[in-house]
Formats: sequence, structure tokens, C-alpha cells
Amino acid sequence: MAQNSPSSRSHARPHKARKRFGQHWLKSDRILNQIISAGELVDGDRVLEIGPGQGVLTQRMLATAAKVLAVEIDRDLCLELSDRFIAFMASGQFRLIESDFLKLNFDQALIDFELERPNKVMANIPYYITAPILEKLLGTVRSPNPNPFDNIVLLVQKEISDRLCAIPGTKANGALTIRAQYLADCEEICLVPPGAFSPPPKVESAVIRLSPRPCPTPAKDPAKLAQLVKLGFSQKRKMLRNNLQSVVDKDALTSILENLSINPQIRAEGLGVSEWVALSDAVPCSPSSPTPR
Repeated sequence: MAQNSPSSRSHARPHKARKRFGQHWLKSDRILNQIISAGELVDGDRVLEIGPGQGVLTQRMLATAAKVLAVEIDRDLCLELSDRFIAFMASGQFRLIESDFLKLNFDQALIDFELERPNKVMANIPYYITAPILEKLLGTVRSPNPNPFDNIVLLVQKEISDRLCAIPGTKANGALTIRAQYLADCEEICLVPPGAFSPPPKVESAVIRLSPRPCPTPAKDPAKLAQLVKLGFSQKRKMLRNNLQSVVDKDALTSILENLSINPQIRAEGLGVSEWVALSDAVPCSPSSPTPR
């Protein structure tokens, strides 16, 4: 699992990006510098990097004197990274685990390899697994990460950035928005054009920063909140009271919405986190309702 010693491949061919791993090499110095700036790295920081690739961002992080723990699924890249950062590995500033981050028991890995727990995350992650990575980093509404990071800086698809940073009443506002904003402050740092990568992806990208924190207005029953959000956004074109009729009578919900000064004809996208929490606290859920995430 871990690569804690250098390999003997000192003259390997340049590694071609592999489609099955969603690899796109970020080559823009401007964007790399903005990622480093957004991470607000200070002496003593311990950074988790998911998918370091060829180590371009890794190199910049190590230059700040931060310690870096990288998790890379591609064995060939692990060999190259071990060669490239042999001195930093010897000093203990850089550690590398060869693994699929989503399958990795991260807490156990920290124990097994006697590693310090990272306090920040910085990564250019594969777009097709963004949502599960976010959930692993932040936790869920029902079960937030008990060891939250100080901040999480990620390079993601622009569509995901729009959803994470969406405001109520916009089409981008969805279940992902509410789950993320319940757990963290979300902000878009900068846009990243396809030409900033090699090979260029087919979509626009963005750098985001998530700052985990307790919800200012926590739900009395987070599991119920998660359930309502899932149901509420199940069919976005329908009014909220129609989507929630499996757990609360439409007339009763209309009364609850009116008492909360919310338009009874509102759709799920019209509510922000605080309104979802207020609704969750006011709605009695059916015991037979689907199990929330």
C-alpha cells in the first residue's frame, strides 16, 4: 500500500495521462500559484494530497515547508514520485501511499504507517468521483467528519463548483449544495480553462475552497434533515410539497411552510440551508420513510 522508499526507475519514460483514472496534468503556473495561495499554508501544516499525479502541485507545497501525505492509485506514478521526491521522503516531509483513496481506511492507514493526521487538503481530483471524495472529506449531514480539516482546496469541474457555491433560488442549488453548505463554507477561488491542462478536459474547471465548521443552525434531527433534502430534490421540477408527500400530508406541509413564511408553492431549489433546517425541525417524519444518507 505504501511507497516509503525510492524506486530504481530513474530514467522512466514520461507518464501518459490515463483516461481510466481521469488524469489531466495541470500545467498553468498561475493556477498552481492560486491553489497554493488558497491553501494558506503555514509552518507546521500537514497536507493531504489526493492524486498527486506527476507531483507539480506537490513540489510547490513542499517548497512551503509543509508536510505532504499523498495518496495515489497509479502504481507507475508512485514509482516516479518516489524517485522525484527521494530527499523529501528521507527527511519525512513527504510520505506516499499507493491506494484508491475512496477504498482506503484513512484512519487505519495513519495508525499503520505512524503518520500525523493532515489538517488541510489540496488536490486536483478526478472529476468523475468528486461527490464521493467530498463526502469522505466532509462526512455527511447525519455524520460529519469527526476530525474536520482546517480547509480543503480542490480543483473540480465548474459545474460542481457552481453547485457547491449556489444560492437559494438558482438552478444550481441542489442536494449537493445543501449537504456541503451544512458542513462547510464554500467559495470559488478562480476559473480554470481547459487549456491549463494536458491533455485538456472537455469541460471548464474551477478551484474551490471549503472551510469545514459546525452548522450555525444545526438540525435537531440531522438524519431527518438528510432524508427531507434527498426527497425534496428527487424531482426538481415539482413543488416541494409534492416531493415530500410520502412523509407529510400536503395540507399539513402547506401550513408548516406558511408558518415559516415560506411560499407553499416553492420548489426545493428555493430554500437555503437555514430554511431546510427550520423545515426539518417542524416536520414530523413517518417512521416508514426511506433511510437517509
